[in-house]
Amino acid sequence: MTAFSIKTFAIAAALGALAGPALAQTAAMPWELKPDTGYAYDKDGKTYSYKMGTSNAGELLKGAKKVPRGTLFFLGHNGQLYMRSGPYLEGDGKFKFGPDQ
Repeated sequence: MTAFSIKTFAIAAALGALAGPALAQTAAMPWELKPDTGYAYDKDGKTYSYKMGTSNAGELLKGAKKVPRGTLFFLGHNGQLYMRSGPYLEGDGKFKFGPDQ
């Protein structure tokens, strides 16, 4: 298995969460990353999940970076996956970038 960074896995998982039915809902829905599973967002914009082992975990962690808390992942209109660190909730807890009301 090619060594993907944890950041890449998180991005891919976010893409999957955004592409699913939860996208049509207005309320925030938690999504779950499973242990021993790798998530990939490939160069063609496709997402994959892989069952992982532990024999090469050290190699996997080389060069990997933790995704900071407070990171938002989203797809742009161009289909590109983006991430943004910083506030994404208003003071009242509503999503700052939600649909116009």
